[in-house]
Amino acid sequence: MEPTPEPIPHHAYPDHWEADVVLRDGGTARIRPITTDDAERLVSFYEQVSDESKYYRFFAPYPRLSDRDVHRFTHHDYVDRVGLAVTIGGEFIGTVRYDRINEQGRPASAPADEAEVAFLVQDAHQGRGVASALLEHIAAVARERGIRRFAAEVLPANNKMIKVFRHAGYTQQRSFEDGSVHLTLDLEPTEKSLAVQRGREQRAEARSVQRLLAPGSVAVIGTGRTPGGVGRTVLRNLLAAGFTGRAYAVNRAFDEDLTTLDGVPAHRSVGEIDEQVDLAVIAVPAHRVPEAVADCGEHGVQGLVVLSAGYAERGSAGRELQRELVRQARSYGMRIIGPNAFGIINTADSVRLNASLAPESPARGRIGLFTQSGAIGIALLSGLHRRGAGLSSFISAGNRADVSGNDFLQYSFEDPDTDVALLYLESLGNPRKFTRLARRTAAVKPVVVVKGARHSGSNPPGHAVPVSRIPDTTVSALMRQAGVIRVDTVTEMVDAGLLLADQPLPAGPRVAILGNSESLGLLTYDACLAEGLRPRPPRDLTTAASPQDFRDALAEALADGTCDAVIVTAIPWVGENGEAETGDGEVLAAALRGAAAGGPAKPVAVVHVEIGGLAEALAAASSTAAPHPRPTTRAAQPSGPPAATTPPTPTEPATVEAAGTAGTAGTTGTEEAQGAQPPARPGRIPAYPAAERAVRALAEAVKYAQWRRQAATPGKVPEFLDDTIDGPGAAALIETLLGTAPDPRGRPLTHDEARELLGRYGIPVPPTFPAPDAEAAVAAAARLGYPVALKTTAPHLRHRADLGGVRLDLADEDALRRAYGDLTDLLGKPAELLPVVQSMAPRGVDTVVRASIDAAAGAVLSFGLAGAPSELLGDTAHRLVPATDRDAAELIRSIKAAPVLFGWRGSAPVDTPALEELLLRLSRLVDDHPEVVSVALEPVVVAPHGLTVLGASVRLAPPPPRGDLGPRRLPNY
Repeated sequence: MEPTPEPIPHHAYPDHWEADVVLRDGGTARIRPITTDDAERLVSFYEQVSDESKYYRFFAPYPRLSDRDVHRFTHHDYVDRVGLAVTIGGEFIGTVRYDRINEQGRPASAPADEAEVAFLVQDAHQGRGVASALLEHIAAVARERGIRRFAAEVLPANNKMIKVFRHAGYTQQRSFEDGSVHLTLDLEPTEKSLAVQRGREQRAEARSVQRLLAPGSVAVIGTGRTPGGVGRTVLRNLLAAGFTGRAYAVNRAFDEDLTTLDGVPAHRSVGEIDEQVDLAVIAVPAHRVPEAVADCGEHGVQGLVVLSAGYAERGSAGRELQRELVRQARSYGMRIIGPNAFGIINTADSVRLNASLAPESPARGRIGLFTQSGAIGIALLSGLHRRGAGLSSFISAGNRADVSGNDFLQYSFEDPDTDVALLYLESLGNPRKFTRLARRTAAVKPVVVVKGARHSGSNPPGHAVPVSRIPDTTVSALMRQAGVIRVDTVTEMVDAGLLLADQPLPAGPRVAILGNSESLGLLTYDACLAEGLRPRPPRDLTTAASPQDFRDALAEALADGTCDAVIVTAIPWVGENGEAETGDGEVLAAALRGAAAGGPAKPVAVVHVEIGGLAEALAAASSTAAPHPRPTTRAAQPSGPPAATTPPTPTEPATVEAAGTAGTAGTTGTEEAQGAQPPARPGRIPAYPAAERAVRALAEAVKYAQWRRQAATPGKVPEFLDDTIDGPGAAALIETLLGTAPDPRGRPLTHDEARELLGRYGIPVPPTFPAPDAEAAVAAAARLGYPVALKTTAPHLRHRADLGGVRLDLADEDALRRAYGDLTDLLGKPAELLPVVQSMAPRGVDTVVRASIDAAAGAVLSFGLAGAPSELLGDTAHRLVPATDRDAAELIRSIKAAPVLFGWRGSAPVDTPALEELLLRLSRLVDDHPEVVSVALEPVVVAPHGLTVLGASVRLAPPPPRGDLGPRRLPNY
């Protein structure tokens, strides 16, 4: 009988180590600490591991675990000995453990900072990235427990495990000792390890969406026995789209003798289907969804689209149902679109999936569309159909409890069939991650976003995600920094998407305008100026211009090297009898197509006013692929009457095919942007019913193209900062100021404390001396030297020179005493005013620089002019931290009042390089020390030579969690 192992100290179960992760193949799994209740799971898991894998783990034949082994591997103190398991369906598929050791390799406790680590993964799940995910999580746990290095012994033949360590990106050392490879990993995250982690995250999450959008088989659960109803409608749409895979109808209420429905196999459960089901569309009442999810999970379904409502949109009880739905699905390794979803569409010829409530599958195109609203999704699909535009993919995520806009960006980034990503978002579950993914995606293809619920201060019903407290204007600025094209309406989103999908990016803002209406040309000219473009005087072809005249003029404009884009304006031709001629629309469309096809690659847009036949011709010529072949079998026929389609209308934008047009949204001018893949189909010319809409879309393309060119050579943090920054000193000071038991709410620093901390980062703040009476003011001035300033610091008077609380240029003692008396006579007693004395700074422009940390968005750097411009007019610019030299330069130039800094109306330009350096120093401070949760430098007086920070307030608090720097995990809302 084996001896009973000695008990180990008990520590609370660390539930924050639990995480859902996406594996390499797109499936999900759960990582959690191993507990004493896992003995049977561990034994079962070990029995399913091959003898070879056991040999690699223990360096000897090890057919079974002894009772002592089981006890040791399931009893941990969660400090010096930790074990984690990866589970699917509640069963182990992989484990990892570490044991803290000393320099001699023996068991130890803190302060020893090294641990021995070992992995074991079931053979059936090897190659799915299980060990890589476990390494990320066990490394994060180790760092939390004060462990800085991992040591591992690996047999030379165990190439898979050696690759896991070698490719992790950590600094490591290897040696060969006693027949095994000895590895030592430094667990401090590096740029390489973070890049490896994010690369794996991107591939896994993209694959998880790809599995949903390209299934080999689909089961519609909740298919009604009679026509109508959500499930039957989805099945009808799936078959009508010509789905290339296998389809099944599932309903537990089917009669036993019912074998087919609408020509597809009918079953009472997924378990009755004798083939693999990749995707299940669930359209049953909410109370029956758990049963359907369990049926799917137990029979290997890979993903779910849940159309059922009755979840978080119904309140707190529904929100808990939604959380349980996600937990249940993920426990089986499945991802969810929904609940309360509208469905998904993939128009690829190899898939032709319409698992949605949309009666008409859109034409194949190059636009990917994600929406969090079913109603908006319907409107967008209908609008795109009327305008003749096609889609590559469509996801309407409903309550987006699992698959979100971030996942869609991961998929769009590498999808070769998508050139433009359009997203309608009502909430951002992880803004920090969204901006990171959007920046990477926007570097190769445009990302256009409409953000709903901008001013509510809360999330829409059903969206159980953290609420960001930063203003919408800040969100918009951060999106712009990431290269996102942020528009206000879904109409603007489609307008921009049509142009970006089929036209090359403009090389600059110079616009040629030509057409047969002087008035429409002038309207277009004015709209260009309003949007910041540089239009050339409109070229009036006169109302007598023929389609050939249009063709010649467009060809000439495209060939002109002084223009970057062309807008064509057109009104109906008027006949001799005074009536508009209606038969020339198709002829004009052909003329424009011919000119665009033969000219240089520049964007062209058409503004038209009720030209008979033109809108129809544009829409008819705009199909991005040949119509999908429709199966003629009964299985492909809808069970109800055919859905009516909306014909194109003359008042909607359309597109006209330009066969052979070179370049797309992935190219700028005649040069292909890095990473762009021009789609193998003809370009098209978008047309708009109003000049303002065409110009706005073009202006967005111009700004995006400029961002794209700049992103090709990203900014950097100047090296000179490193010599003047005392990071360790600042860290020690922050630790002292916060104390051993810091208040979670944080604490503001005194003036002297703030001066000392900012000084560690090369941000000097002049000393300020309190003046509780006139004598103290005179004494302070004697220490500082004249001239001085006398200011009140009471909260209601701070920075309010307009109320008389600031007296400047006090040249001597008499002037100071008079000012002190006037101040107290006018505004109140010194105890109420809290006056201070400070040295005078050189004259200049008063500005304000701030940095703050939002729990969801991260650290944000802000800049504006002090006083009314920023406080009243909201003229403030924002950038995410860490800021580069380019970010700093753009920040001070992006406010509307920026000309004041550069010599407006003959004034002397101020020292903007000094201002940029200040922004970079403050960015480094809050990036290096997340305990600095807010800083306000106000005013910062920027003179022609140098600047002075006259006021500074700093707040410290325990740092908020940084999920973007930790191991990969799916959010749990």
